Amino acid sequence: MQPAKYATMMKIPRPAALIFDLDGTLLDTEPLYTTAAQKVMDPYGATYTMALKRQAMGGDSRRSAQLAIDHGQLPLSVDEYLQQREVHLRDLFADAAEMPDAGRFITAAGATTIPLGLATSSHQHLCELKLSNKPWRRHFQTIVCGDHPALRQGKPAPDIFLLCAATMGVNPRACIAFEDSPNGIQAATAAGMTVIAINSPYVEAEQLSDAVLVIDSYQELLPLLQQWQTVDL
Repeated sequence: MQPAKYATMMKIPRPAALIFDLDGTLLDTEPLYTTAAQKVMDPYGATYTMALKRQAMGGDSRRSAQLAIDHGQLPLSVDEYLQQREVHLRDLFADAAEMPDAGRFITAAGATTIPLGLATSSHQHLCELKLSNKPWRRHFQTIVCGDHPALRQGKPAPDIFLLCAATMGVNPRACIAFEDSPNGIQAATAAGMTVIAINSPYVEAEQLSDAVLVIDSYQELLPLLQQWQTVDL
C-alpha cells in the first residue's frame, strides 16, 4: 500500500458501526447481473452495454429495470423484466464469489464490539440466496433489503443507510459505509456517513472521489481494524 494511502487510512476513527453494501462490495455479483440482463435482452436483439451498467449499478432494482427497458426498447413491463431476469439470477447467485478478502474481513470485524449492518438494494429473498453459503453472514446485526416495508426510496437516496443505522440504534454520522457504485456512494454520503469504496472495473476513478479511501482488497484494512480493536481493550 502507498504510504499516503496508509496514512489516510490510519486516521479514520473507530466508527459506531460498519454498514456494507452487498453486490460488488462483498460479493462479486455484478458480472452475474450483467449476464442475466443480457439473457433477457437477447430475444430482442438488444445489448446490455457498459454505459448502461454504470448507470444502473447500485441503484433501486425497479429503476435499473426501467433503464434497461428504455435502453433496449424492450416490450416488457418492469415486473416482467425483473421476473425474467430473476430466473437466470437464481441459477447464478448461490455460488457467487466473494470480493477479495471480504469474508476474512467480516469475520475479523465480527470479533470486535463494532456492530455490522448490511444495506443492499437486493430484495430479501435474493439477498438470502446470495448469503446462503456464506458463514460470515451471522456477523450482521441488521440486514436491510431493497424491499423493506419501511424503505421509501432506494439508492441513490440515503433512505436505506438511514434506516439501517436507525435499526441498529447508531448515529449515521458516526458510521462507515462500504460501497462500490456511484449510486451507493451518493446514498451513503447523503446519509452523513464516511465512505470507503471498493474498486470496480465498472466505475471510473473520479466517480469514487467522495470516498475517504478506495481499496482493492479488504486485506488493506486489517491494520485499521487492529487499531480499532485497541479501543476495545
